[in-house]
Order: sequence, then C-alpha cells, then structure tokens
Amino acid sequence: MMTKKDKAAEKTERKAEKQEAVKEQKKPAPKKPQKPQVVEKENFRGIIRIAGKDMKGELPLRRALSRVRGIGHTLAVSASIVLQDELSLNPSLRIGELTEEQIEKIDHILNTLQDRKVAHYLLNRRGDVLSGKDRHVIMNDLIFENTQDVERDKKMYTWRGYRHSFSQKVRGQRTRNTGRSGMAVGVLRKAIVAAQAAAKAPAGGGAGAPAAAAAAAKPAEKKAAPAAEKK
Repeated sequence: MMTKKDKAAEKTERKAEKQEAVKEQKKPAPKKPQKPQVVEKENFRGIIRIAGKDMKGELPLRRALSRVRGIGHTLAVSASIVLQDELSLNPSLRIGELTEEQIEKIDHILNTLQDRKVAHYLLNRRGDVLSGKDRHVIMNDLIFENTQDVERDKKMYTWRGYRHSFSQKVRGQRTRNTGRSGMAVGVLRKAIVAAQAAAKAPAGGGAGAPAAAAAAAKPAEKKAAPAAEKK
C-alpha cells in the first residue's frame, strides 16, 4: 500500500513534468539562418543588356546566357566555357559587375559562335540553305530566319508550306481533338443543315414543303415510339 507521502511525491513529480512540457511548448522556434549579404561593388549595375536582352545584374553569367533567344541550357554551358577561355570570365560571375568593353566582347562572341570551339550539333542553322555552312543566329536574326523559312516553304508548296498556309500543325500531330480552327463541329452543323433545307423549300408551301415537314417529323416519331413501349 502506498502511503500519503508517496502519493504526494508522485503528484509533485507529475506537476513538475507538466510544467516542463509547457515550457518546451512555449519556447520560440529556432530562427532561420540569414543569407549572407553580398557586398556590391561601386560599379555594380542593376540592369544589363546582353545581345539585345535586358537582364538583372544579379544573374550569374551562365544563367544569363540561357535567357538569350536561340541559346539553350547546353549551349549556354558551352558558351560560358568559351568566354572563360577567351575573356577569363568566371561562369558564376554576376553580370552586373561586367564592364562595357566586356559586354561588347560577349555580344561579338555570341554572334559568331560558329567560329568558336562549339560542337556543330548545337548550332541552329546547320547546312544553311543559302550559304551551305553551319551558322548560329540569335534574337531578332533567329525570328527573321524562321519567317523566311516558312515563306520559302509556302512558295515551294511543300507539305510543310501547305500546312503553314492553313495554320495547321506541321509535324504530324493529331488534329482531331486539338488544333482545330473555325466553327465548332456537331450541334452547329445540324442547325446549319436545317437552315439550308428551310431555305431551299418554296416560300408558298409547294410540293417540297410537305416533304421537308415529313422529314423533320420522322425523328420525333422515332423518339416517341420507345416511350410508348416502356409504358
């Protein structure tokens, strides 16, 4: 049998445990470690224009190259290696720290990537139609070349040009569900057929009018017949 002293000791222990649990719950959550503040240089600029594209100066060089139209992730890595070899620029360098001379040199290199140590399969104009050489175009030049290719296909009346002229998909995609253009198919088509039949019928209710009325009444009779059978 437990004595009164033992019971009192147990109560005090339980109270102490509850108080400790409440204290632990009231403890403030640990603060998140703050990001180290980057000390910006005096010549740091917030917005930089590379190859005709405005970018934030906080972007690293490799990521900034991938923002240029015509340069993807893989080509951006190759281009950053070229810039590191020729201009001694670190790919992780923030572009806001670049000088005007360095930006001009970067623009020149990006516009002449076919003459650099870049794999030919990364270029977007391999075996050009006019020159027959491997080229790489970016930004507005890329848009112009694409439009010229489409217009050339239209004039030659190739299958791609035929599809382009009707604003249809070119690469063999399905067009039954997606890629539709024009008015919807189905209910509207039935309404159009009914309107055409009414327009062809004579205005005075001649011989054609009863035939059209009978044709319109047949579907109603078919619908009514199953209802009668159910009864």
